[in-house]
Amino acid sequence: MLALFTMETLLRAKCFQHLAIPGSVRVLYKDYRTVLPQNFSNYESVKQEFKLEIPEYFNFAKDVLDQWTNMAKAGKRPSNPAFWWINGNGEEVRWSFEELGSLSRKFANILTEACSLQRGDRVIVILPKIPEWWLANVACLRTGTVFIPGTTQLTQKDILYRLQSSKAKCIITNEALAPAVDAVASKCENLHSKLIVSQKLKDGWGNLKEMMKHASDNHTCVKTKHDEMMAIYFTSGTSGSPKMTGHTHSSFGLGLSVNGRFWLDLTPSDVMWNTSDTGWAKSAWSSVFSPWIQGACVFAHYLPRFEPTSILQTLSKFPITVFCSAPTAYRMLVRNMTSYKFKSLKHCVSAGEPINPEVTEQWRKRTGLDIYEGYGQTETVLICGNFKGMKIKPGSMGKPSPAFDVKDNPTKTASTLRGNFYITGDRGYMDEDGYFWFVARSDDIILSSGYRIGPFEVESALIEHPAVVEAAVVSSPDPIRGEVVKAFIVLTPEYKSHDQEQLKKEIQEHVKKTTAPYKYPRKVEFVQELPKTISGKIKRNELRKKEWETI
Repeated sequence: MLALFTMETLLRAKCFQHLAIPGSVRVLYKDYRTVLPQNFSNYESVKQEFKLEIPEYFNFAKDVLDQWTNMAKAGKRPSNPAFWWINGNGEEVRWSFEELGSLSRKFANILTEACSLQRGDRVIVILPKIPEWWLANVACLRTGTVFIPGTTQLTQKDILYRLQSSKAKCIITNEALAPAVDAVASKCENLHSKLIVSQKLKDGWGNLKEMMKHASDNHTCVKTKHDEMMAIYFTSGTSGSPKMTGHTHSSFGLGLSVNGRFWLDLTPSDVMWNTSDTGWAKSAWSSVFSPWIQGACVFAHYLPRFEPTSILQTLSKFPITVFCSAPTAYRMLVRNMTSYKFKSLKHCVSAGEPINPEVTEQWRKRTGLDIYEGYGQTETVLICGNFKGMKIKPGSMGKPSPAFDVKDNPTKTASTLRGNFYITGDRGYMDEDGYFWFVARSDDIILSSGYRIGPFEVESALIEHPAVVEAAVVSSPDPIRGEVVKAFIVLTPEYKSHDQEQLKKEIQEHVKKTTAPYKYPRKVEFVQELPKTISGKIKRNELRKKEWETI
């Protein structure tokens, strides 16, 4: 089943599932300095005045990217590149908007001519952070074909599932994954075109690099309606098979202006680096639409795996002004920061999962910059965020996006869409200042002795202990309380040799003092690693299942 989100859907009111929070919630924040925004005066004025016009026809390539080309030719845009890519081997690519346009039109001709794709046909793209991934995005926009990204960590089984579910007619990948595609291609009746990004030729595959050398850049962009399907994203989830989420040309192409203009606060002079994997919607958010809506430069660094030292060196060496990464990445970065200086960096944001207040405090101490947390889902654009000019409360996801009216919804529902509300499936609450706080996915809530406990605050308290690298909190069966809080903890190397029982008690006492005592983990288990989805989210459902299978 495919859930399709149009701009009209996204502009309806959104809501959290409501969770009653005890009055004794601990205060996680202190007074922080505020930074003046570039694109707006203050949050309140934006919230009141924001209005997004939705035309009948809209295509991001034609109506945004090509317009930036025209602006640059007229001398109305800085000389900042549109795209700037590096890798660890000294290679570097810089494209202006004009060059991006020319190359993407060549790619578009390959899709329509060599691959015989028509408007509405689906294209799966499984590539790492290489320039061709960005060209594929824009080429699909120009041809009206539906872009379906996938992470390079997909297995043969994952690829088969996506090809069959989406009924894709074309797949674009690299040498590493081509054998997996070949192994399942015979089971995919709709698949008829395969493109490989490689220096070598491969039987049965069109070689994109060779084809680009001979393709014409004379291509006319299709005229797409705003509510036509533009892209499909497979949501990772923490349980069940990945689900398809469709977005139209307007839902991201126009809707993400909220992200680019207000949350990221980008201008054409900015250089934006987002470290998200190319397989996820967050890359669409912050590596394609949001920065290019604002005419900013998209920066990309190809790393086979996340290397904190390489990330920090890149932030120091290149004129990156806006940085976006996941909370897990920030946790790794603060542990490796020494004498690095980020001379150009002026704005840092995070999304994907809640970020622990301890991490934001450490980052601020080392860089002088706050981390502006945002909240959204694959199905949406930014729902809540911390915006420049606002007082930041570390641990809070901030206030509602200008595009949305975010509310607590006390009515339980199994439906995702109910009337004018999209039910996120997340539990949260709003404090007296209008800030929203994430508590947990609805199925992560722990009910113990009449108390409702969300894992995030307990995990945040655990992370503050010097022995803890990572932690996951789930419910565990208990004969008296029904269920209790159990913590799975990955220890720092320095603490692995400590007396385990004594360390458990020390960590438990730490949590009692840091948060409400009833929330402390009555059970603690030290593990080497935590189970995670391909996108890096902790699989709490897997840990919880193991606990409850024993009874």
